[in-house]
Amino acid sequence: MTGNQPTRVLTLNAGSSSLKAALYAMGPGEELALAAELTRIGGAGGRFQVRAAGRTVLDQAVAPPDHAAALELLMAWLAAQGGPAPAAVGHRVVHGGARYGEPTRVTPELIAALRALEPIDPLHMPQALAGFAAVERSFPGIPQIACFDTAFHQAMPRLAKAYPLAASLDDEGIRRYGFHGLSYEFVLQALREADPAAAHGRVILAHLGNGASMAAVLGGRPQDTTMGFSPTGGLMMGTRTGDLDPGVLLYLLRRNGADELDALVNRQAGLLGVSGTSADMRDLLAHEATDARAQLAVDLFCYQARKALGGLAAVLGGLDTLVFTGGIGEHAPAVRARICAGLGYLGVQLADGHNAAGGPLISDPSGPVQIRVIPTDEDRMIARHTHRVLAHGG
Repeated sequence: MTGNQPTRVLTLNAGSSSLKAALYAMGPGEELALAAELTRIGGAGGRFQVRAAGRTVLDQAVAPPDHAAALELLMAWLAAQGGPAPAAVGHRVVHGGARYGEPTRVTPELIAALRALEPIDPLHMPQALAGFAAVERSFPGIPQIACFDTAFHQAMPRLAKAYPLAASLDDEGIRRYGFHGLSYEFVLQALREADPAAAHGRVILAHLGNGASMAAVLGGRPQDTTMGFSPTGGLMMGTRTGDLDPGVLLYLLRRNGADELDALVNRQAGLLGVSGTSADMRDLLAHEATDARAQLAVDLFCYQARKALGGLAAVLGGLDTLVFTGGIGEHAPAVRARICAGLGYLGVQLADGHNAAGGPLISDPSGPVQIRVIPTDEDRMIARHTHRVLAHGG
């Protein structure tokens, strides 16, 4: 960046079934120039949508079979628009392991370290690595910055990171890392701006989407989270099991083998596995009145989330603020209501009208717990980190 000229930063955010990109002008402010998203990658009903200057400039049906194909579509569209290249590209990288706790310049050494983590996170790491390569092909030599979802949770207490396993396994790095950290970081900043006192209290952040987790925060610092060693654990998700009895895993491993077990717990479970029809909460809510399996999937998702919320409240010694975010957390009032039902003993009391309207404040004013809906913006968080790394020389 020269003088007061803004720096153009492109962000790439590969989820388990989506790919998002955003172009920001970073400087005195944070101007979003365009936002693109490819949805339902590898499934039916996918779309490629781009918004710029407050209007939709592209909306078409697409069916990329995987993230590599989605990246090619995205990069080809960006190249066709012309204009100056971005100054840098920031990537969401789900797992940084024990080594990477800060946004880091992408180098051959980093890529090699992340490849070693690929068996831990087969749903996300291949997409991140493919993203590095796609950017290098489109913008050779451009600085790329990896921003890690695990970084937020590195400040958790040692007790929250430990598994009841042999010390030698802990030494190998088999511990609880936590994920969705970029989302939690953004939402906590937004809460701090809206209500500084609330952000400093006992807070549970619920990121509910195709991937789902919760985090407990006290005094602005993470205390515990539902995901652990990999993004497969914790809450039930779109296609992932969440936590399972290890005996189930051993049984399936012996019967099916490692590769099939990977597919069973990461791609064929969760909402999709229970319903037998869809991993998308919108589809299941639309059909649960006539489809018992769809109803069971929704009910199980909400039940498990409610149990996890109660456990995190125990970690905090109570609850002052509950924040919903993520695709389901932001847009499914019925799910929010079912999760909160029965939590009156914690002081959780929804205002039905405000919940149906989507917030931002959805709690009963007479209740002791503040309940909010805060839209997350991982892409903006990535842009902030990328701009900061550039400003400090990479």
